[in-house]
Amino acid sequence: MEELITKGGPVVWILICYSAIGVAIVIERSLLFLRQRRLPAQVIKGLGSLLDHPKVLTESGAGQGPEYRIVDAIITADAEGVKDLRSVGDRVRSHELQRMEFGLRTLGILGNTAPLLGLLGTITGMIKAFMVIEQAGGKVDAQALAGGIWEAMITTGVGLAVAIPLLILLHFLEGAVERRNQSMNACIALLLERRVSDQGAEVSLDAPHHWEQITDGV
Repeated sequence: MEELITKGGPVVWILICYSAIGVAIVIERSLLFLRQRRLPAQVIKGLGSLLDHPKVLTESGAGQGPEYRIVDAIITADAEGVKDLRSVGDRVRSHELQRMEFGLRTLGILGNTAPLLGLLGTITGMIKAFMVIEQAGGKVDAQALAGGIWEAMITTGVGLAVAIPLLILLHFLEGAVERRNQSMNACIALLLERRVSDQGAEVSLDAPHHWEQITDGV
């Protein structure tokens, strides 16, 4: 391994840094999702009644996950209208999404540029090989060419080896964020649906009818 890194040149060291940063982001984001407790499906089913009993949720740990914080914000908001409550819920949801998406853009940049760095290393390796040929006056010496060819092949392989896992992990993390976003939308819609029924108004809530699947899949 040490020999491969040495022969791969400076580009390999950059790719190793890419890998270390990417792994750190994945671990930190994974721990964040594990720490955030999901709002149980049975609780979501009875969200409407929380408007009448707001202390039930806040006293049971409303700050343990994004859905808890959204529900807590809506049931304790000093707002009467449905549109005002939706604004409160959407504001908290936007904040929670920003918190969950932190670092994912960096992970995507690392995964997408790693193959390009590998290609750069391939080009620099081939340049070195052709420089050796030129300096040898056209007399090809396989041993003299080996250094440039080694660098060209190693950087390509390392670039792909770094990029592929990072992009796969990014896909799973983005999927987790999207499921939490759907779950948060379900909480907002179900709470506002209760408020609409209380007021006898007709407001389009875009409530997801498959909320059981949403919450079970988060």
